[in-house]
Amino acid sequence: MALDRETEERIDQPLSPEAERETRLPPATAVEQMRINVPVRGNRKLRTVISRANEDKQLKAWWHVANVNAAVRMEINDHSWVHIQIVANIALKLLRQLTKHGIEPAVVRDYGFENDDAEVVVTLGALLHCIGMAVHRDGHEEFSLFLAEPKARDLLAGIYEEPELTVVVSEVLDAIISHRESGHPLTIEGGIVRVADALDMAKGRSRIPFERGRVSMHSLSAAAIEDVGIRDGEERPILVEIHMNNSSGIYQVDGLLKAKLRGSGLEPYVEVVARIDTEAEKRLVPVYRLET
Repeated sequence: MALDRETEERIDQPLSPEAERETRLPPATAVEQMRINVPVRGNRKLRTVISRANEDKQLKAWWHVANVNAAVRMEINDHSWVHIQIVANIALKLLRQLTKHGIEPAVVRDYGFENDDAEVVVTLGALLHCIGMAVHRDGHEEFSLFLAEPKARDLLAGIYEEPELTVVVSEVLDAIISHRESGHPLTIEGGIVRVADALDMAKGRSRIPFERGRVSMHSLSAAAIEDVGIRDGEERPILVEIHMNNSSGIYQVDGLLKAKLRGSGLEPYVEVVARIDTEAEKRLVPVYRLET
Protein backbone atom coordinates (compact mmCIF):
# COMPACT_ATOMS: atom_id res chain seq x y z
CA MET A 1 0.00 0.00 0.00
CA ALA A 2 3.02 2.33 -0.02
CA LEU A 3 2.64 5.46 -2.11
CA ASP A 4 5.43 6.89 -4.21
CA ARG A 5 7.86 9.25 -2.46
CA GLU A 6 6.56 12.36 -4.24
CA THR A 7 2.99 11.67 -3.15
CA GLU A 8 4.01 10.90 0.43
CA GLU A 9 5.90 14.19 0.64
CA ARG A 10 2.93 16.03 -0.80
CA ILE A 11 0.70 14.58 1.92
CA ASP A 12 3.18 15.24 4.70
CA GLN A 13 4.33 18.70 3.62
CA PRO A 14 1.61 21.01 2.26
CA LEU A 15 3.10 23.72 0.08
CA SER A 16 1.47 26.63 1.87
CA PRO A 17 4.10 29.22 0.84
CA GLU A 18 3.50 28.28 -2.78
CA ALA A 19 -0.24 28.54 -2.33
CA GLU A 20 0.11 31.99 -0.76
CA ARG A 21 2.34 33.22 -3.60
CA GLU A 22 -0.22 32.08 -6.13
CA THR A 23 -2.83 34.41 -4.66
CA ARG A 24 -0.80 37.30 -6.10
CA LEU A 25 -0.63 35.90 -9.63
CA PRO A 26 -2.98 36.90 -12.46
CA PRO A 27 -5.78 34.30 -12.63
CA ALA A 28 -4.68 32.94 -16.00
CA THR A 29 -1.15 32.39 -14.71
CA ALA A 30 -2.35 30.87 -11.44
CA VAL A 31 -4.64 28.27 -13.02
CA GLU A 32 -2.03 27.32 -15.62
CA GLN A 33 0.29 26.12 -12.85
CA MET A 34 -2.31 23.89 -11.19
CA ARG A 35 -2.06 20.15 -11.77
CA ILE A 36 -3.66 17.51 -9.59
CA ASN A 37 -1.65 14.31 -9.19
CA VAL A 38 -3.01 11.24 -7.41
CA PRO A 39 -1.99 7.57 -7.69
CA VAL A 40 -4.75 6.33 -10.03
CA ARG A 41 -3.12 2.91 -10.46
CA GLY A 42 -5.24 0.82 -12.81
CA ASN A 43 -8.45 2.80 -12.29
CA ARG A 44 -9.30 4.06 -15.79
CA LYS A 45 -12.40 5.93 -14.63
CA LEU A 46 -10.38 7.82 -12.03
CA ARG A 47 -7.63 8.52 -14.55
CA THR A 48 -10.19 10.11 -16.89
CA VAL A 49 -11.70 12.24 -14.10
CA ILE A 50 -8.27 13.54 -13.04
CA SER A 51 -7.30 14.27 -16.65
CA ARG A 52 -10.50 16.24 -17.21
CA ALA A 53 -10.07 18.13 -13.94
CA ASN A 54 -6.57 19.16 -14.98
CA GLU A 55 -7.99 20.63 -18.20
CA ASP A 56 -10.93 22.40 -16.55
CA LYS A 57 -10.16 26.11 -16.18
CA GLN A 58 -13.48 26.88 -14.50
CA LEU A 59 -12.78 24.37 -11.74
CA LYS A 60 -9.27 25.72 -11.30
CA ALA A 61 -10.61 29.29 -11.20
CA TRP A 62 -12.88 28.32 -8.30
CA TRP A 63 -9.86 26.92 -6.45
CA HIS A 64 -7.98 30.17 -7.10
CA VAL A 65 -10.80 32.44 -5.88
CA ALA A 66 -11.37 30.20 -2.84
CA ASN A 67 -7.74 30.64 -1.85
CA VAL A 68 -7.80 34.41 -2.39
CA ASN A 69 -10.86 34.60 -0.13
CA ALA A 70 -9.28 32.41 2.55
CA ALA A 71 -5.61 33.41 2.51
CA VAL A 72 -5.81 37.08 1.49
CA ARG A 73 -9.21 38.45 2.43
CA MET A 74 -9.84 36.43 5.59
CA GLU A 75 -6.23 35.55 6.47
CA ILE A 76 -7.16 32.08 7.73
CA ASN A 77 -5.56 29.16 5.89
CA ASP A 78 -4.71 27.47 2.62
CA HIS A 79 -7.75 26.68 0.47
CA SER A 80 -5.81 26.44 -2.78
CA TRP A 81 -5.46 23.55 -5.20
CA VAL A 82 -2.60 22.40 -2.95
CA HIS A 83 -5.14 21.77 -0.19
CA ILE A 84 -7.39 20.01 -2.72
CA GLN A 85 -4.58 17.74 -3.85
CA ILE A 86 -3.58 16.84 -0.30
CA VAL A 87 -7.17 16.01 0.68
CA ALA A 88 -7.63 13.91 -2.48
CA ASN A 89 -4.44 11.95 -1.77
CA ILE A 90 -5.31 11.40 1.89
CA ALA A 91 -8.87 10.37 1.00
CA LEU A 92 -7.66 7.82 -1.54
CA LYS A 93 -5.16 6.46 0.93
CA LEU A 94 -7.82 6.08 3.63
CA LEU A 95 -10.20 4.35 1.22
CA ARG A 96 -7.56 1.91 -0.02
CA GLN A 97 -6.52 1.12 3.54
CA LEU A 98 -10.12 0.25 4.36
CA THR A 99 -10.76 -1.88 1.27
CA LYS A 100 -7.47 -3.70 1.84
CA HIS A 101 -8.85 -4.75 5.21
CA GLY A 102 -12.16 -5.88 3.72
CA ILE A 103 -14.27 -2.80 4.54
CA GLU A 104 -16.89 -2.42 1.82
CA PRO A 105 -17.60 1.07 0.42
CA ALA A 106 -21.25 2.15 0.39
CA VAL A 107 -21.55 2.26 -3.40
CA VAL A 108 -20.37 -1.36 -3.52
CA ARG A 109 -22.67 -2.53 -0.75
CA ASP A 110 -25.77 -0.57 -1.75
CA TYR A 111 -25.54 -0.37 -5.56
CA GLY A 112 -23.32 -3.25 -6.61
CA PHE A 113 -20.60 -0.93 -7.94
CA GLU A 114 -16.88 -1.68 -7.82
CA ASN A 115 -14.16 -0.31 -5.55
CA ASP A 116 -12.96 1.74 -8.53
CA ASP A 117 -16.29 3.60 -8.45
CA ALA A 118 -15.84 4.34 -4.75
CA GLU A 119 -12.44 5.84 -5.60
CA VAL A 120 -14.14 8.11 -8.15
CA VAL A 121 -16.71 9.25 -5.55
CA VAL A 122 -14.07 9.95 -2.89
CA THR A 123 -11.69 11.76 -5.25
CA LEU A 124 -14.39 13.85 -6.89
CA GLY A 125 -15.78 14.72 -3.46
CA ALA A 126 -12.30 15.92 -2.47
CA LEU A 127 -11.86 17.93 -5.68
CA LEU A 128 -15.18 19.73 -5.24
CA HIS A 129 -15.64 19.84 -1.46
CA CYS A 130 -14.81 23.51 -0.88
CA ILE A 131 -15.31 25.23 -4.25
CA GLY A 132 -18.10 27.16 -2.49
CA MET A 133 -15.33 29.13 -0.76
CA ALA A 134 -15.17 31.01 -4.06
CA VAL A 135 -18.55 32.50 -3.08
CA HIS A 136 -18.11 32.98 0.67
CA ARG A 137 -16.73 31.25 3.74
CA ASP A 138 -20.08 31.31 5.53
CA GLY A 139 -22.19 28.46 4.22
CA HIS A 140 -19.53 27.43 1.71
CA GLU A 141 -20.53 23.77 1.95
CA GLU A 142 -24.01 24.59 0.62
CA PHE A 143 -22.57 26.85 -2.08
CA SER A 144 -20.29 23.99 -3.07
CA LEU A 145 -23.34 21.81 -3.74
CA PHE A 146 -24.94 23.97 -6.39
CA LEU A 147 -21.61 24.57 -8.13
CA ALA A 148 -20.58 20.91 -7.89
CA GLU A 149 -23.69 19.21 -9.27
CA PRO A 150 -23.34 20.34 -12.91
CA LYS A 151 -19.54 20.20 -12.71
CA ALA A 152 -19.59 16.60 -11.49
CA ARG A 153 -21.83 15.67 -14.42
CA ASP A 154 -19.39 17.32 -16.83
CA LEU A 155 -16.41 15.48 -15.36
CA LEU A 156 -18.27 12.14 -15.41
CA ALA A 157 -19.87 12.46 -18.85
CA GLY A 158 -19.46 9.26 -20.83
CA ILE A 159 -17.89 7.45 -17.89
CA TYR A 160 -21.34 6.67 -16.48
CA GLU A 161 -24.75 6.63 -18.14
CA GLU A 162 -28.10 7.12 -16.44
CA PRO A 163 -29.21 6.10 -13.90
CA GLU A 164 -25.70 5.27 -12.62
CA LEU A 165 -24.53 8.81 -13.39
CA THR A 166 -27.08 10.35 -11.03
CA VAL A 167 -26.22 7.79 -8.34
CA VAL A 168 -22.51 8.68 -8.46
CA VAL A 169 -23.21 12.43 -8.52
CA SER A 170 -25.54 12.07 -5.52
CA GLU A 171 -22.86 10.20 -3.57
CA VAL A 172 -20.36 12.95 -4.38
CA LEU A 173 -22.78 15.60 -3.14
CA ASP A 174 -23.27 13.68 0.11
CA ALA A 175 -19.50 13.68 0.61
CA ILE A 176 -19.36 17.43 0.01
CA ILE A 177 -22.11 18.45 2.42
CA SER A 178 -20.91 15.98 5.05
CA HIS A 179 -17.59 17.78 5.55
CA ARG A 180 -19.30 20.75 7.25
CA GLU A 181 -19.01 21.12 11.00
CA SER A 182 -22.45 19.64 11.67
CA GLY A 183 -22.20 17.09 8.86
CA HIS A 184 -23.43 13.52 9.30
CA PRO A 185 -22.13 11.37 6.44
CA LEU A 186 -24.46 8.64 5.26
CA THR A 187 -21.62 6.69 3.65
CA ILE A 188 -18.07 5.55 4.31
CA GLU A 189 -17.04 7.61 1.28
CA GLY A 190 -18.53 10.77 2.79
CA GLY A 191 -16.84 10.05 6.09
CA ILE A 192 -13.51 9.62 4.33
CA VAL A 193 -13.70 13.04 2.67
CA ARG A 194 -14.72 14.60 6.01
CA VAL A 195 -11.75 13.09 7.86
CA ALA A 196 -9.29 13.66 5.00
CA ASP A 197 -10.15 17.37 5.03
CA ALA A 198 -9.39 17.52 8.76
CA LEU A 199 -6.08 15.67 8.30
CA ASP A 200 -4.61 18.42 6.13
CA MET A 201 -2.98 19.96 9.18
CA ALA A 202 0.73 19.25 8.70
CA LYS A 203 3.50 21.86 8.65
CA GLY A 204 1.21 24.64 9.84
CA ARG A 205 -1.41 24.81 7.08
CA SER A 206 -3.13 27.40 9.28
CA ARG A 207 0.09 29.30 9.89
CA ILE A 208 -1.07 32.59 8.33
CA PRO A 209 -2.78 34.03 11.46
CA PHE A 210 0.17 32.97 13.66
CA GLU A 211 2.78 34.58 11.42
CA ARG A 212 0.76 37.79 11.27
CA GLY A 213 0.68 38.08 15.04
CA ARG A 214 -2.81 36.81 15.80
CA VAL A 215 -1.88 34.48 18.65
CA SER A 216 -4.67 32.18 19.80
CA MET A 217 -5.12 28.51 20.61
CA HIS A 218 -6.15 27.99 16.97
CA SER A 219 -3.01 29.58 15.54
CA LEU A 220 -0.66 28.13 18.19
CA SER A 221 -1.96 24.59 17.80
CA ALA A 222 -1.82 24.78 14.00
CA ALA A 223 1.81 25.92 14.10
CA ALA A 224 2.68 22.99 16.39
CA ILE A 225 1.81 20.21 13.90
CA GLU A 226 4.91 18.86 12.15
CA ASP A 227 3.58 15.98 10.06
CA VAL A 228 0.79 13.44 9.71
CA GLY A 229 1.39 9.80 8.81
CA ILE A 230 -1.20 7.20 7.75
CA ARG A 231 -0.47 3.48 7.87
CA ASP A 232 -1.77 0.11 9.05
CA GLY A 233 -2.86 0.10 12.67
CA GLU A 234 -2.22 -2.66 15.15
CA GLU A 235 -5.79 -2.94 16.38
CA ARG A 236 -7.68 -1.16 13.61
CA PRO A 237 -7.19 -0.91 9.82
CA ILE A 238 -5.84 2.66 9.94
CA LEU A 239 -3.35 4.34 12.24
CA VAL A 240 -3.11 8.12 12.00
CA GLU A 241 0.13 9.24 13.63
CA ILE A 242 0.53 12.96 14.30
CA HIS A 243 3.89 14.42 15.24
CA MET A 244 4.00 17.83 16.91
CA ASN A 245 6.72 20.14 18.16
CA ASN A 246 4.64 21.62 20.96
CA SER A 247 1.92 20.27 23.23
CA SER A 248 -0.47 23.01 22.10
CA GLY A 249 -1.00 20.87 19.01
CA ILE A 250 -3.21 18.63 21.14
CA TYR A 251 -6.01 21.12 20.45
CA GLN A 252 -5.85 20.28 16.73
CA VAL A 253 -6.23 16.61 17.57
CA ASP A 254 -8.64 16.61 20.50
CA GLY A 255 -10.65 19.65 19.51
CA LEU A 256 -10.78 19.67 15.71
CA LEU A 257 -9.88 16.23 14.36
CA LYS A 258 -12.03 14.48 16.97
CA ALA A 259 -15.03 16.56 15.90
CA LYS A 260 -14.60 15.49 12.27
CA LEU A 261 -13.92 11.85 13.12
CA ARG A 262 -16.90 11.61 15.45
CA GLY A 263 -20.00 10.73 13.43
CA SER A 264 -17.98 10.07 10.27
CA GLY A 265 -18.61 6.33 10.29
CA LEU A 266 -14.86 5.73 10.41
CA GLU A 267 -14.62 5.53 14.20
CA PRO A 268 -14.36 1.70 14.32
CA TYR A 269 -11.58 1.68 11.74
CA VAL A 270 -9.25 4.52 12.77
CA GLU A 271 -6.91 4.92 15.72
CA VAL A 272 -5.17 8.26 16.28
CA VAL A 273 -1.88 8.70 18.10
CA ALA A 274 -0.27 12.10 18.73
CA ARG A 275 3.41 12.21 19.62
CA ILE A 276 5.17 15.20 21.16
CA ASP A 277 8.95 15.57 21.09
CA THR A 278 9.21 16.95 24.62
CA GLU A 279 13.01 17.25 24.54
CA ALA A 280 12.91 19.45 21.47
CA GLU A 281 9.63 21.18 22.28
CA LYS A 282 9.54 24.57 20.65
CA ARG A 283 8.60 27.69 22.52
CA LEU A 284 6.20 29.20 20.03
CA VAL A 285 5.60 32.37 22.04
CA PRO A 286 7.48 33.65 25.12
CA VAL A 287 4.28 34.80 26.84
CA TYR A 288 0.64 34.19 26.01
CA ARG A 289 -1.71 37.04 26.93
CA LEU A 290 -5.44 36.40 27.02
CA GLU A 291 -7.31 38.85 24.80
CA THR A 292 -10.87 39.62 25.86
